Amino acid sequence: MTSPDLAALRPRIPSPVEEITDRRFGRHGVRLLLKRDDLIHPDLIGNKWRKLAPNLTAAAGRTVVTFGGAYSNHLRATAAAGRLLGLPTVGAVRGQELSGRPLNPSLAQCAADGMRLHFVDRSTYRRKSEPETLAAILRGAAAEDAYVIPEGGSNSLAVRGCRALGEELRARADVDVVALACGTGGTLAGLAAGLAPDQRALGIPVLKGGFLSADIEELQKRAFGGRRGDWSLDDRFHFGGYARVPTELDAFAGDFEDRHGLPVERLYVAKLLYGLVTLADEGTFPRGSTVAAVITGRPLP
Repeated sequence: MTSPDLAALRPRIPSPVEEITDRRFGRHGVRLLLKRDDLIHPDLIGNKWRKLAPNLTAAAGRTVVTFGGAYSNHLRATAAAGRLLGLPTVGAVRGQELSGRPLNPSLAQCAADGMRLHFVDRSTYRRKSEPETLAAILRGAAAEDAYVIPEGGSNSLAVRGCRALGEELRARADVDVVALACGTGGTLAGLAAGLAPDQRALGIPVLKGGFLSADIEELQKRAFGGRRGDWSLDDRFHFGGYARVPTELDAFAGDFEDRHGLPVERLYVAKLLYGLVTLADEGTFPRGSTVAAVITGRPLP
């Protein structure tokens, strides 16, 4: 088996950086930059490219199995990669009860891109990292010899791939803080390792639970041998958990779109931008600071 030619997909690397003028930051003397990782590739957006690319290379043409919930952006990106590169993909979807229902738009797109969906009951799904349980899931999906990518795509290869994001921003001496929304923590783990010593990374978790700090430390330990970079998390902006988009958040995102002409993805990016506006109002960023917000995705059609 040979590795797919990812260069043929022509990713836009490094992704562009744009400055926007927003009085909610300007009145506090803070500059806001947008790191437009959403423009890397039309189908493999943002951190999905950075995390998937090294894993797809390692898969070397084998079937790829990965995991996610019913609205997983990671599943969609993996399915799209399979279509573009001619790789068979299997998505192990959390929730056996979904198997008898019509597919939601996200899973329907996965299927349209050629991903074979295998629904897993929630109890088994929670234990998917256990070797025996993983083996049983792979048998059930008829994919025993597949290359496995974990939920959210976060493993050592992905973390090392995301270090390039930090290195791209390391070259910007004017950037003090790099902020991004976090799901499984792999992007932040890599990003922080690539930044300069006088830059810091700020993660805005989109899931509640307060577990992510330990996960990121473990990811950095596996990828780099220990903690790397100056990073922290602010757990206040999950709005109740993953895929929760209450009216207040949706209205904020719509207003940001109107102000700046930027389509705002609701599950991650909206929470990031809302958090940054709040932190600016709280005086978290000293006057004269420059904050770079990583735009990791865009609204799904």
